[in-house]
Amino acid sequence: MSTRLRKSLLAALFSTTLVATTTLCIPVIAAVSDTTSNLPDIGTAAGGTLSINQELLMGDFYVRQLRAGAPLINDPLLSNYMNSLGKKLVSKADSVKTPFHFYLIQNDEINAFAFFGGNVVLHSSLLRETDDESELASVMAHEISHVTQRHLARAMEEQQRNAPLTWAGALGSILLSMANPQAGMAALSTTLAGTQQGMISFTQANEQEADRIGIRVLQLSGFDPMGMPDFMQKLADKYRYASKPPEMLLTHPMPDSRMSDTRSRASQLGHREVQSSQDYFLAKIRALGMYGNPNGGFNGDSGSLNQYMLDEYKKGNAREQLAANYGQAILAYKAKQYDEARNIIQPLLTQQPNNVWFLDLATDIDLEQNRAPQAVSRLEQAIKGQPANTVLQLNLANAYIEARQPAKATAILNRYTYANPVDLNGWDLLAKASADQGLRDEELAARAENVALSGQLDQAISMLASASSSVPTGSLKQARYDARIDQLRQLQQRFKQFE
Repeated sequence: MSTRLRKSLLAALFSTTLVATTTLCIPVIAAVSDTTSNLPDIGTAAGGTLSINQELLMGDFYVRQLRAGAPLINDPLLSNYMNSLGKKLVSKADSVKTPFHFYLIQNDEINAFAFFGGNVVLHSSLLRETDDESELASVMAHEISHVTQRHLARAMEEQQRNAPLTWAGALGSILLSMANPQAGMAALSTTLAGTQQGMISFTQANEQEADRIGIRVLQLSGFDPMGMPDFMQKLADKYRYASKPPEMLLTHPMPDSRMSDTRSRASQLGHREVQSSQDYFLAKIRALGMYGNPNGGFNGDSGSLNQYMLDEYKKGNAREQLAANYGQAILAYKAKQYDEARNIIQPLLTQQPNNVWFLDLATDIDLEQNRAPQAVSRLEQAIKGQPANTVLQLNLANAYIEARQPAKATAILNRYTYANPVDLNGWDLLAKASADQGLRDEELAARAENVALSGQLDQAISMLASASSSVPTGSLKQARYDARIDQLRQLQQRFKQFE
């Protein structure tokens, strides 16, 4: 497949990449006024192509493919932060027809995209590149608007009118190429033979609509509308003289007028002084410290946490200074200097004993130094005040396992996986706790859920069949395992249309 064709496909289906080049090739997260702003009529709400239930099914299928083929960050702290921020924005959006889920991918490419079923994927580089929470929220508000306006379903409807296309395999490959370019392009080249250039102009209209609606969502959620044009301008300046920007930065060129239009619309809504939350700074530090690229980002940028950044934060406001100390502890932890890390994190815990970011790192330090009982004691005390906190639940379950109290871990994890059935962390820990108790059938059942979430339904069914055959015939456990096998087989049949 030609480079031009690959770019056309990506631009046509996902015109959500946040980019800047020497020619201002920027898919703009634009602004909004209180009028329709002369937006073009882009057609129906896609009801003739897909129902909401079909979108949810497709979203479920493709999320499983992403788990299997993309470097998703399954960090409970970062996942909680991104979903909390995202849902704050969703609460102010109109036409919300599906639940929303926000995923973070370990990728140094500046990018974000949305697809069926309320699924929004953001690259970890966005935490590095944004300077404040309004800028990050502007990216998310734009992606949320793509979902609420059902732009992908509209693109399918338009394509079916012009030239039928095998969408299922194509879409999966395109999503994967967004998240993991090497694997995704290899899959895409074997899936498609051609597409239409005419779709690009259609999706530019999608972008304009997502810009207009997204900036209004940003404002209603309490963020600074200027975060949108400010972030775009920063990217434009950064990549203006880049000799060879990444391919994803070239997929959706935009006219120069979009930048001025965005700033004009944001100005109409008015600048608002908004202080970024403490969680924003801690998330940024954690993403860079735990999942940054040690080899650096684009154009020689630092892709991971470094001392220069921490020194700059130490000169900032109280929230930045606290984040700098947290980052210092992370650097020591990553360098396996556990005593130093403990000496840094302990005063932070004294200052904020219920801060889950600090509790999580203190737990990691304890477990590395074989001090699981101390971790258990601290977490048992903390969870009394925050019994519904999922980060503390996972930390305590993990500490119980390390402290050789797997039955206590199982009690937590059975409740956790029931409430959070799509979290790989819960199933992984439950499998470990079951193995430590010699409960082979329960270990297999937990591992089956884990692999099923990554789209390996045949393997999951095989594991559940083994679990079923290892327990007494006619037992409640066997009935439960067999019922789950039936559910997964039904899901397999429903997924066949996308394979």
